[in-house]
Amino acid sequence: MSLNSIFQFLVPKDKKFFPLFEQATTNLVILAETLHEAVNASKGERDAYYKKIEELEANIEEITHKTNLELSRNFITPFDREDILALVKSIDDVANYMHGAASRMKMYQVEKITKSIRKLTEINLEACQLIKKAVLEDLPNMNNLDGILEACKRINKLEGKADNVFDKAVADIFENETDAKNIIKYKEVLSALESASDKCKGVANVLEAVAVKHS
Repeated sequence: MSLNSIFQFLVPKDKKFFPLFEQATTNLVILAETLHEAVNASKGERDAYYKKIEELEANIEEITHKTNLELSRNFITPFDREDILALVKSIDDVANYMHGAASRMKMYQVEKITKSIRKLTEINLEACQLIKKAVLEDLPNMNNLDGILEACKRINKLEGKADNVFDKAVADIFENETDAKNIIKYKEVLSALESASDKCKGVANVLEAVAVKHS
């Protein structure tokens, strides 16, 4: 057992890091919801969603910065410092790629939203919801490590599902799209969404590592 783990038994319940985790995962789910709503909205409504996504991504970036500051100020942490840093960084990565997808749709003026784009935003939303549940319900006090592992398993399956959707979508674009500009536009958006699902798997890997350490 690490020195940090021993101290965890002797100090009050964490009041610094888990509130930051809650803020980060809550913003992440809202961002994923907003992106999914954006791709299901009419063209004229999307700009408002894109603006909200930009604000949410900036919020998560600020939370990541605050977490880094707290790590520099506090000797006792709820679990290993490197895992806290990896967790907030991996959540930030998911937000960055979802924001990137929205930015590309706005910048490239993507008018027609394909079924594949909608499906990928749906997959990412489900993965983000699993991340939030695992972090807020299962991670505190390490009282439900099986819950964390089950969430990680489901996130990994979603990532595999996203890979399949992406591969089929790209194949369809190259087979049926004749406009080179549209090929570039859609592939860029699909790539950002697929990368977001990869980053969700990255969060799951961090959570799984924490669970294994404390099992």
